[in-house]
Amino acid sequence: MIRHRPIGRGHAYLTEPDQRMPVRPLAGSALELRATSGRDLQAVDVELDVGGRRSRVAARDAGEAVPEVDGEYGLIAARADGGHLADAVSRMGTQHGRTSWRAKVAAPGKGERLRYRFVGGEQRTRWFSVCAVAWEPAPDVLRIEATQPQLASRVVGDRTEVLTDGEIIYGLRFGLRLEAGERVVGFGERYDGLDQRGHKVDIAVFDQYKGQGGRSYLPMPFAHVLGPDGFSFHLDTGHRVRFDVGVTDADVLLATVDLEPGLPEASLPLRLWGGSPAEALASFLDATGTVDAPPPEWIYRLWMSGNEWNTQADVEREVARHEAEDVPVGALVIEAWSDEETFVAWNGARYAPHPDGSPHRLADFTFPSDGPWPDPKAMVDDLHRRGVKVLLWQIPLVASRRGQAGMDREVMVEQGYCVRRDDGLPYRNRGWWFPGALMPDFTNPDATRWWIEKRRYLLDEMAIDGFKTDGGEHAWGADLRYADGTTGGETNNRFPVRYHAAYHQLMAESGIPPVTFSRAGFTGSAAVPCHWAGDEDSTWEAFRASICAGLSAAACGIVFWGWDLGGFSGPVPDPELYLRSAAAACFSPIMQYHSEYNHHRTPSRDRTPWNVGEQTGDARVVKIFGHFARLRERLVPYLAEAGAAAVKARGPLMQPLFFATPGDERVWEFPDEYLLGPDLLVAPVTEPGATTRRLYVPQGTWVDPWTGEEIRGATVITREAPLDQIPVLVRSSAAQRLLGCFTPRQTSGTTAPMAEVR
Repeated sequence: MIRHRPIGRGHAYLTEPDQRMPVRPLAGSALELRATSGRDLQAVDVELDVGGRRSRVAARDAGEAVPEVDGEYGLIAARADGGHLADAVSRMGTQHGRTSWRAKVAAPGKGERLRYRFVGGEQRTRWFSVCAVAWEPAPDVLRIEATQPQLASRVVGDRTEVLTDGEIIYGLRFGLRLEAGERVVGFGERYDGLDQRGHKVDIAVFDQYKGQGGRSYLPMPFAHVLGPDGFSFHLDTGHRVRFDVGVTDADVLLATVDLEPGLPEASLPLRLWGGSPAEALASFLDATGTVDAPPPEWIYRLWMSGNEWNTQADVEREVARHEAEDVPVGALVIEAWSDEETFVAWNGARYAPHPDGSPHRLADFTFPSDGPWPDPKAMVDDLHRRGVKVLLWQIPLVASRRGQAGMDREVMVEQGYCVRRDDGLPYRNRGWWFPGALMPDFTNPDATRWWIEKRRYLLDEMAIDGFKTDGGEHAWGADLRYADGTTGGETNNRFPVRYHAAYHQLMAESGIPPVTFSRAGFTGSAAVPCHWAGDEDSTWEAFRASICAGLSAAACGIVFWGWDLGGFSGPVPDPELYLRSAAAACFSPIMQYHSEYNHHRTPSRDRTPWNVGEQTGDARVVKIFGHFARLRERLVPYLAEAGAAAVKARGPLMQPLFFATPGDERVWEFPDEYLLGPDLLVAPVTEPGATTRRLYVPQGTWVDPWTGEEIRGATVITREAPLDQIPVLVRSSAAQRLLGCFTPRQTSGTTAPMAEVR
């Protein structure tokens, strides 16, 4: 069979071996038509019809049908290191045993319709049709909303255009003028640099498994242009936007909006704010959503997690070890708790399925004594007595066709609870994670209610404290259709925000302070905390990228953020990387460790301090990690107060220095420094082998809590950086309150040079 999918599967960064390139041919330019077939075909032709003029061209044999990777946005390919997702990622889009055929043809003139089909022997495809498009001036397509009249002059007048076939608009582009020396920060969570000038930035929610580069789980079309006459801007759209930040034209920020599957008219709001970045961020969050109340104080304590803790005994053992080692912990994320089919039932539980998909109650389940979770309710109650909160892992997909999950799939299709394609059929996940799964449509209030009610017993009867709302990047393709009448082109990016909001709704209804821990996001995610930076290797490069991601996310209003300290994938990190990362996490909004599923092979890849210590043979790991965990406990009152103030001010808790000292160019020599709340200056040690750290001290008077020395800014200093310390300064006005947190360390012998630790 010959297969041709004109728009591919919607993968943001792969060109499929059976799609049209480009999807919308530009008038006067060539396009390439691609198809795949079995190995039995020796030749394939393309029949063409333009305005009744028929022709035929031969397609060339391009060999094995494999996708082409778009490396424009800084992909660092994931290594197949045994992680449970690596192999799936590496196979993405490959059609083994099939041949790729390609034919270059001239595009018709603007508005002319090209019809074509593939023919090989007795095989042929149906006829496909597409119109050629062209860029045309459209100065009124942007609705400019500027707080100061002069800001509108930043829009380059002759750069605003639409991509159209004369009837439908498929794209929009415009330019913003950049002055010499201005920097551009924001665009959501970015891993490849705080200042994005000189970068190409893509606003597409995407699950990039490790090595994100220029790709992001949590992008936003919002950024700050920093300089003497700087401003901030937000393009109010859910569509994919590509920003060329001074790459093609050094003095212009070019924005190209993908309006697929096309609109009869286009009009997008472009908001421009003057003033400081803090003022602009507050206005942005007022317009797009911010959290109503700060999350509970327990989020500031240490979080523990391991993907292979898939039994009650595993969980109880690890919590007991925390107590025995005097490493205080405040939250436990249980990832491997469910059957991973319903994401509602505990693994091993026995129950009668509900054919109508209605929710179960706790009394409907029995838990075999020899099962993985013999008494999860008693376990949760015991964890609460120990002061540990519990979050359960979730994913917004239903993959299995068996048992309750299979019945739920039938309900989703029959009741219209799942996202659909433009042909009316249910959308089946096109990604590598739970492929073929159905995805709930959270734009449908009935579907949202059905989904969250199935989880209510976990809150009302088991007293679960929150959810790790993983995933959210599974909506691929502009051909998707949502219940509210929108298309995939405009709503796919917004899907994770609606997904997380549904769980916040459930928790609020149950009287529980809403806490989700999410990876994906978009504009509006500030209203549904908390977030983490996603999948990372245990490398120094990933450590630095994670700090950058946190600071750029903070600049866009993501207040309560963390990452898998030391990385979550691959062999356990060396002691130096693990402890430097733990020190930085101690001084970030959320401190948590986590490890990837490793098929229960030995040695264990858990990121607990004792496992890292045992695997590396370094007994100091547990002592130093415990030192930072106890320091974190003492910082909780300060962090809770600072977090509440950040919510009230609609500002970041982890604050890049340009927020605190706008116009101070010295801060750009130290882009990984930040303020944690108003009174702690943090300078992570992110280079292996370092024994000292240079840092910039902003204006004011500061105190080194490790030595008691008073320092006056603005100046650059060098601090000693033994392994059990992180360069931190306390604002002198807060010294009386905060210096007591830095009590004498109980880690004798831990200040050895880095060379001895590595």
